[in-house]
Amino acid sequence: MRVLYIFIVVLARALNVAILTRVLLSWIPVDRNNRLVVFLYDITEPILGPIRRVMPNLGGLDLSPLIALILVEMAERVLLTLLARVAY
Repeated sequence: MRVLYIFIVVLARALNVAILTRVLLSWIPVDRNNRLVVFLYDITEPILGPIRRVMPNLGGLDLSPLIALILVEMAERVLLTLLARVAY
């Protein structure tokens, strides 16, 4: 169970870092064909894409990364709570 706990925490943190890195990269000119950029988009787009489709257009302000960070945190807490209930 401890391994699963650590896996969930590490996965959530990695997703948070990927989302934040993508946000930071959106503020600077970067080659979209760069392997790191393509990797970040491949990881984060399945999370950010559906949120963007649901969120209203706020005149160029993209709040989907903020919503994604909140959802990842909530999912982590729910999974860890369920894991704790199953383990004990």
